[in-house]
Amino acid sequence: MTKRPEEIALLAESGKLLANVFHYLNRLDLIGMTTMDVNDLVDRFIVDELHARPASKGQYGYAYALNSSRNHVVCHGVPSPSERLQSGDIVNFDITLEKNGYIADSSKTYLVGQVSERAKRLVQTTYEAMWKGIQAVRPGARLGDVGHAIERHARRNGYSVVREYCGHGIGREMHEPPEVLHWGMPRTGLPLREGMVFTIEPMLNEGRAAVRTENDGWSVVTCDGKLSAQFEHTVAVTRNGVRVLTLRPEEAEVG
Repeated sequence: MTKRPEEIALLAESGKLLANVFHYLNRLDLIGMTTMDVNDLVDRFIVDELHARPASKGQYGYAYALNSSRNHVVCHGVPSPSERLQSGDIVNFDITLEKNGYIADSSKTYLVGQVSERAKRLVQTTYEAMWKGIQAVRPGARLGDVGHAIERHARRNGYSVVREYCGHGIGREMHEPPEVLHWGMPRTGLPLREGMVFTIEPMLNEGRAAVRTENDGWSVVTCDGKLSAQFEHTVAVTRNGVRVLTLRPEEAEVG
């Protein structure tokens, strides 16, 4: 379950490349683009510019380089040539990248054009909740501490946490042990040890936590049709704390 230093170095290389993908997305004007347009641009950027592989492509039969989850779509949204992004939307792009046999996983919820204050608040709180979870990571802490930190911040701000989906270990495989729940009780769950690598990826809903899967077999949506947001990073437990392997340039001061 723990990774050797040389493995973490390779994971960090994949993570740095993935951070570059989001830096590329940050510069796009998303208004008017379809989610398939974004997928195709990301696919080409990963392959042609970064000389890496979109790890989600072909995983579990999935055909695309990213998940695009817009507004009430919680996660696993499928890019489409008919889904055009409009001012006022929020959209999460969840992207995985493999380089030299090691996979990094990260996601970011984007504000498209002029977004309502309630949508901005949900997105900002979700981002903060992810960081609350990251800041709870250190040797000797437990996974319950991570989940509790996320859930407490969400509830204090009036949001619910999706329980059906969780973070996960990652390395040569996209999904490895352990499962990283985004809710829990302090001082419970698996103890954290130096060398563990996993994702923290909370999904917060504006309304109820209940979700369902659409007929496409992938897209998970809120049952009440209200907004959902998500952020994700891949992290490693270090001797003294935590290292964010997918840290993006604009986050240098946050980590």
